[in-house]
Amino acid sequence: MAEQKKILRALAGETLETPPIWMMRQAGRYLPEYRATRAQAGDFLSLCYNSELAAEVTLQPIRRYGFDAAILFADILLLPQALGADLWFVTGEGPRLSTTTTEAELAKLKDKDAIHEVLNPIYETVKILSSELPKETTLIGFAGAPWTVATYMIAGRGTKDQGPAHALKAENRAVFQGIIDLLTESTIEYLSKQIEAGAEVVKLFDSWAGSLKGQDFDDFALEPAKKIIAALKERHPNTPIIAFPREGGERYIGFAKATGADCVAVDNSVSAEWVAKNVQVDGCVQGNLASSHMVTGGQALVDETRRIVKALSNGPHIFNLGHGITPDANPENVQLMIDTVRGN
Repeated sequence: MAEQKKILRALAGETLETPPIWMMRQAGRYLPEYRATRAQAGDFLSLCYNSELAAEVTLQPIRRYGFDAAILFADILLLPQALGADLWFVTGEGPRLSTTTTEAELAKLKDKDAIHEVLNPIYETVKILSSELPKETTLIGFAGAPWTVATYMIAGRGTKDQGPAHALKAENRAVFQGIIDLLTESTIEYLSKQIEAGAEVVKLFDSWAGSLKGQDFDDFALEPAKKIIAALKERHPNTPIIAFPREGGERYIGFAKATGADCVAVDNSVSAEWVAKNVQVDGCVQGNLASSHMVTGGQALVDETRRIVKALSNGPHIFNLGHGITPDANPENVQLMIDTVRGN
């Protein structure tokens, strides 16, 4: 029965003896089978848009490790591409986009209802996974949060301090707000289609939320999340939503209540003990082992994993990393983490 899935029980507020576990970027370059499938696809974007191969790489870590959830293999920048931005990846350097910084460039982007033509292969991947995943495994869909996606659209690439987005926000508020609004509306449509295709949970990744301070955090991290979650809850009241305002620090406090999220994912810049005291009081939390432990392994990995499980054992908790696993991680350390969480 779907309601018996461990992650759905935790998201519903249940405190479980053993927390369910999955891992951000669990389908990825640290796995030899992923690298083989990506080579078969030709390049990263071809892999994202090949529904059969994207489903295959999503399933690989489930076969290998038996995680409690699979997260759809895709990328947060597929949405701006669907809106009409040019997107390409430079080997060893990451994504590049055509920039959106002026009223004219914003006006050239497509409407929220025009995204599905490009994104249909993603929904097809969700459908394949929905039928092929083990019955006990929860399927998680996702999107990037508007602020984080906007930082790439404005700069044309990832930046260390999100400086170009902050500059546009200060210099041309109308265009900046227009980008945020378009992304907010489009994200609602994108995630709604993922849910219709079979996603049982969706997650909103705000990877750069920590660079928003004061009122800007309220306006551009909290408010868009609140709008997206409210719209999705209206259409899909039984679908839980995880929000991840990464490096939110003190702003993690009350984020679930303010946005309507069923769970707040936390990074490892805050301690699990602090999270238990300040964030878990409002419901389910997800996190927060440092991904560096997947590289270094050893007793430190075991000790830190146990500490996090213990600290968050008095409330609903989904065990995860504080950020995505890195390509240099050792697959054996992932197994050690899982065995430690599950007490094997």
